[in-house]
Amino acid sequence: MFRIRRIYDTNNPINRKAVTLVQQILRDQFPDVHPSDVDKLPELLRNPLKYQFRSILFVADNAKGDVSGFALLLHAPDLDFCYLDYISTAKHLTGRGVGGALYERLRNEAALLKAKGLFFECLPDDPRLCKDPAVLKQNRARLKFYERYGARPMINTKYETPVSEGDDNPPYLVVDTLGKERKFRKGEMRGIVRAILERKYPDVCNKEYIDMVINSITDDPVRLRPLKYISNTPVETIRRSLPMDQRIALVYNNQHVIHHVRERGYIESPVRVATILAALEKTGLFDIIPARHFAEHHISAVHDRGFLHYLQKVCSILPEKESVYPYVFPIRNNTKAPKGLPMRAGYYCIDTFTPLNKNAYLAARNAVDCALTAARAILEGSYLAYALVRPPGHHAERNVFGGFCYLNSAAIAANYLSTYGKIAILDIDYHHGNGQQNIFYERNDVLTISIHGQPRFTYPFFSGFAEERGEGKGRGFNLNLPLPENVPADRYIKTLTSAIQSINRFDPRFLVVALGLDTATGDPTGTWSLDADCYIRIGKIIGELPFSTLFVQEGGYNTKTIGKNARSFFKGVWEGSFL
Repeated sequence: MFRIRRIYDTNNPINRKAVTLVQQILRDQFPDVHPSDVDKLPELLRNPLKYQFRSILFVADNAKGDVSGFALLLHAPDLDFCYLDYISTAKHLTGRGVGGALYERLRNEAALLKAKGLFFECLPDDPRLCKDPAVLKQNRARLKFYERYGARPMINTKYETPVSEGDDNPPYLVVDTLGKERKFRKGEMRGIVRAILERKYPDVCNKEYIDMVINSITDDPVRLRPLKYISNTPVETIRRSLPMDQRIALVYNNQHVIHHVRERGYIESPVRVATILAALEKTGLFDIIPARHFAEHHISAVHDRGFLHYLQKVCSILPEKESVYPYVFPIRNNTKAPKGLPMRAGYYCIDTFTPLNKNAYLAARNAVDCALTAARAILEGSYLAYALVRPPGHHAERNVFGGFCYLNSAAIAANYLSTYGKIAILDIDYHHGNGQQNIFYERNDVLTISIHGQPRFTYPFFSGFAEERGEGKGRGFNLNLPLPENVPADRYIKTLTSAIQSINRFDPRFLVVALGLDTATGDPTGTWSLDADCYIRIGKIIGELPFSTLFVQEGGYNTKTIGKNARSFFKGVWEGSFL
């Protein structure tokens, strides 16, 4: 089995592997391509407009990154057309549907880009232009394949004139109008052809040759050859559904409902996830994938083992429907934990309103599995992934819980990803991400940024000040951006832009976003007034970052608006990432 996906981020290890394998296919299947053109492929993707075309790479691969084929699409936004530069399978892999799947994805991409047409060169099926019968047969088969999609050579021009007199097999320029009855005006086609020859072949086609070809385009509108091979077969239409590689991998586990504190005033309830999920399912932007189970060592790499043992033990022995609330705290001696489990809750907690009950640890453990599954999806090639989890986690520190949080899912996922390179964590919850700060405070491979309410008036009150910058080698790698009680949208956007600049300077391999929606108007835990339109702007700014990104759900407790705000945020993320 193979999948077709676009390479959006060359920092991701699986994508770097894919690019390397594509370069090998280029060398194997196109031996006449100059080595320097093969070597510059990563640069083409990192700086897509440097060579006057926007380079877009698609691969057919599996979850391990084994590439069975590729296609390189060039987009000219100034002239609104696309050009297929290369399409090929790996050696010995022809006839398995890879080429057709790649071409259909290209057509879909060109349509999404609102291109006037998809152009490419195809070797001729005219025996006067191709002397070798075996090659002529291959050329005819190739042109027949493209005719299935309505793609036909431009005729009555000198495009297929050999650059050097006597050369054999000069290419046609083939035009795929992407399922539309479209005609190209003479001036329009001249501009497109000039761009192809000058940008693609600056070292091959001189000015005299280019002018000769351009001046030969005299028909108005330009003529395309009538269908020759499949005149009685319906042309393949473009599949308008969102491609899988442009969907956001969504992981959730309905086992979160086992953690339901039914006491009055406890607002961290299961309806939060259900409301968000219902709103997102309508968008068509998501691909729901099942959660996997991950080993305990991923959690103990972030949280203290004694702390974990306590959570597991106390939750396992509590009766159904009974909760323990911390009420005694070790402000005089925090080096020794009390013997009694109820009293010990305060030793491991930072507040009096986060209860322990029979299912608290199990629900938090399921949330961790969801976050790690979403992180794994990023490593397997997804550009965006979202762990829709509860209970939240960003207040859980290395050895304490609180703020409705027991295990820090975002930090655990970030630590898991850090094996593959630098990580940036952007916490946009209304409350300070004290958990990530505490866990990564002395590390320089994880940049932690939190935009939150000023801790003088906002939970957790004792952390989140601007002067908290990290310690040891982590000095300068923790950034707090506290904001006042009332924040207009433009002030928030300005602060977010500053955070984005810091992330770009850090240049991480992956970005983890702790997504709190308690910054919204009317949230019972916040004082800000962000609305759906602002969430679109926030999402778009984050989506424009050139990094594979994992979103982990944190706060947000106004269930009347949380679904709409989540939908708006991810609409912005999708637009920023893919449009």
